[in-house]
Amino acid sequence: MTDPETEFIRQLGVFGEEAKAVTRFFYTWRTVHAVLSDDESILDVLNENSSFWRTILRALLTASLVTLGRVFDQDQNHSTHNVDRLLRTAQTNLGIFSKEALAKRKRRENGDAGDWLVNYLQHVYVPTDRDFRKLRRYVADQRRIYEARYRPLRHRVFAHKGVLDQAEMTALFAKTKNRELQQLIVFLNRLHDALWHLLYNGRKPNLRPARYAVRRIREQPAPLFSHNTIQEMTIHETECFLKSLTRQKH
Repeated sequence: MTDPETEFIRQLGVFGEEAKAVTRFFYTWRTVHAVLSDDESILDVLNENSSFWRTILRALLTASLVTLGRVFDQDQNHSTHNVDRLLRTAQTNLGIFSKEALAKRKRRENGDAGDWLVNYLQHVYVPTDRDFRKLRRYVADQRRIYEARYRPLRHRVFAHKGVLDQAEMTALFAKTKNRELQQLIVFLNRLHDALWHLLYNGRKPNLRPARYAVRRIREQPAPLFSHNTIQEMTIHETECFLKSLTRQKH
C-alpha cells in the first residue's frame, strides 16, 4: 500500500497537470477570440481555412470544460483524481507536512542540506487541520460556480451530447461569464502553487494573487524572460503565433 506522502505527491502532480492543461486550453481559446476582435487582418487569414480553425476552437473549449469536470467532479466513478481527494489526503495525513518530513525531503534533494537545514527549519510553517478546512471552503465556493454555470454545458453540450434546441443551448451559454471562468481556472493554479510550496518549502498555504484577465495581460504584458504564469505565457505565445500568420502573407 502506498504511503501517504507518496500518494499525496502523486495526486498533487496529477492536479498540477490538470490545472496547467485547462489553463492552456481555455486561454488559447480566449486569446484567439480576443485577437480576432482587434485585428481584421488576422481574421482574414484564418478565414482562408475557416473549417480548420472552427474545429480547433471547438476542441479547445471542449477540452477546457471536460478537464474542469475532472477536477471538480466528486463522483469517484467519473474522476479519481479530483481536488477533493487531494485535500482530503493532505488533511488526514498532516504528518506529511511536519518539520521532520520536510527535512527528509530537503536532504534527498540537496547534498549540502546539512549546512543550512537547521536554520531553515526554524522558519517553516507546519499546517493544521484549520488550514485545510479553509482551503476546502475556497474549493467549495469555486465548485458552486462550476456546478451552476459550467457543468450543465459540459454534460449537455460537450462531454455528453444531448438533444438540445437552439434556445436551450443559447440559454446555457448565456449563464457563462468570461471573467468568472478565467478566475475559476486561475484559482486552480494558485491552489496548486500553495500546496506545492507548503510541501517542498514549508510555506504557509496562502493563495497568492495572480493576473487572470486576458485584456489586462495583453495590454500590460509581463516583461519577457521574467517568471510568467501559465496564463500569461499562453496568451503571449498565442498572440505571437497569430500575428506571425499575417507576416507570412507579405
